[in-house]
Amino acid sequence: MAEVELPDPEELEERRDTSFSRRVALTTAVYAVILAIASLGASNAMKHMLLAQQQSSDQWAFYQAKVIREHLYRAQALVMQAELADTAAGRGPRQEKQQALATRFAEEEKRYNAEKKDIEKDAKKLEAARDHRRERHPYFEFGEVLLQIAIVSASVAILSTSRQMFWFSLVLAVLGAGLTVNGFVPIFSLSFLHHH
Repeated sequence: MAEVELPDPEELEERRDTSFSRRVALTTAVYAVILAIASLGASNAMKHMLLAQQQSSDQWAFYQAKVIREHLYRAQALVMQAELADTAAGRGPRQEKQQALATRFAEEEKRYNAEKKDIEKDAKKLEAARDHRRERHPYFEFGEVLLQIAIVSASVAILSTSRQMFWFSLVLAVLGAGLTVNGFVPIFSLSFLHHH
């Protein structure tokens, strides 16, 4: 009868620990990739939010310039109308010039009034884009934090060969990945992430 050699229990334990460490290390690499994506999403959301804020501010400044010009032409038209009323008795070339100027000022006032409405619409669209990015940004931030903690927990799991710590890191990574995905594509809303 042939002898059967049984494996050494310590050697089996060592191989199991090595296999576990490799799996956790590979999983940690996946966490790091997801973290990089979350970080990119967060910086992109912030960049677009700041750009939309700047463009919105520019539009509102342009709007204010139009309002000032509109009021300037309104004031000029009123002055011309007052002068026309004073010279109404004496028809002549001066009155015709004043009437033409008053008409032109009134037309300019109307033009600036119409232009500022378009500018206001553009400014409000840019504010909406800014607000949308502001709403999405916290999901990336919290996703990043959970993924960073997951990476640390996975490292601890490797060092301590703790399966519980690995599962904890996996749960954190899944939550972090979920928040990151939600930052890109709004699926759910967590009220505590919105600062209104």
